[in-house]
Order: sequence, then C-alpha cells, then structure tokens
Amino acid sequence: MPELEVSDRVLTIPNALSFLRLLGVPLFLWLILGPKEDGWALLVLAVSGFTDWADGQIARRMNQTTRLGQMLDPVADRLYIFATVLGLALRDIIPWWLAIALPLRDLLLTFTLPALHRRGFNALPVHFLGKSATFCLLYAFPLLLLGDGDSTLNLLARVFGWAFAIWGTGLYYWAGALYFAQLRHLVQTVKPINDPAG
Repeated sequence: MPELEVSDRVLTIPNALSFLRLLGVPLFLWLILGPKEDGWALLVLAVSGFTDWADGQIARRMNQTTRLGQMLDPVADRLYIFATVLGLALRDIIPWWLAIALPLRDLLLTFTLPALHRRGFNALPVHFLGKSATFCLLYAFPLLLLGDGDSTLNLLARVFGWAFAIWGTGLYYWAGALYFAQLRHLVQTVKPINDPAG
C-alpha cells in the first residue's frame, strides 16, 4: 500500500467540509437551547456525521490529505461532543457528571502537548479505539436527544442512546490511556529537538 501523502494545502474539499462542520457547532447549540427545535438540531448532527465520513473518503480517494485537515477533523469531533453534552446537560437530558467527564479527558490530554511539541510532533496519531469511542458518542447524543419524551419511540431511543453513551465514555477514557502510553514511549525513545545530546 503506498504511503499516504500529506500536503500543506488549505483550499481542499475535505477542509471545506471540516469548516462546514465547525460552523454547525454554534447552530446546533442555538437550536437545542434557544427555540428547542430538536428536529433541526438532529439534522445538524446528521449532516455533521455525513461530512465527517465524506471528508475522510474524499481526502483518501482524491489525494487531498492535508496537515490542516488532520488537525481540523479531531477538533471538530471534540467541539461537537463538547457542544452536545453541554446542551443536553443544560436541558437536563444527561447528568452533569457525564457532561464534565468527557471534556475532562480532552483537558487532561492537552497537558501532553508541550512534550509532543518539544519532539517535533503536533499530535499523536488517532487510533482505531479513539475513532470507535467518537463513533459511539456521536450516535449516543442524537438518540438521547430523540429520547426526550414519553412515547415508546422516546424510550427505545433513550435505551440505545445510553448504551452507546456508556460504551463510548468507557472507550473514550481507554483511548486516552493509550494516548498517554504512546506519549510515555515517545518521551523515552525520542530526544527533544533542541537537546544537544540528541
């Protein structure tokens, strides 16, 4: 399999889709907290999920993988997770411990950035476990939003939503532990760039 080429281009279709996803974050928050238009909010989440899948497919098939895209994609995922848990917690759909637990993991990971930067890295590569966690969480939140009601459909959505949320949260922290293990290995094997002994 040929090695993936990563360019410094900015104007690409995948990057445009990532910017579109970012613009949807405040729109989603406004929809569920302002007019409480849950149907439109779910549509924004669905479009976000589709563009997340599409930008990766297009980047690989059209050889448009960029450093900017590699940064924007996980940032957009994390902002959607943060915005969604904040909105759902403010609506009393999920408990505050869950709304705090998910961003807390990302906050803890930010403390790894100085060690990475000293060794010439911007971020650790995203691995399958992290993608699986994000996948579960991005399915959980629309289902939990759809579960806000008393009908049988609402109940089913709540049950499946909580199943995805519990699995996703567990996988999210497991992925975080693996990132810390990767960082530990990197610190032990790669000398800082300005280290005269390197």
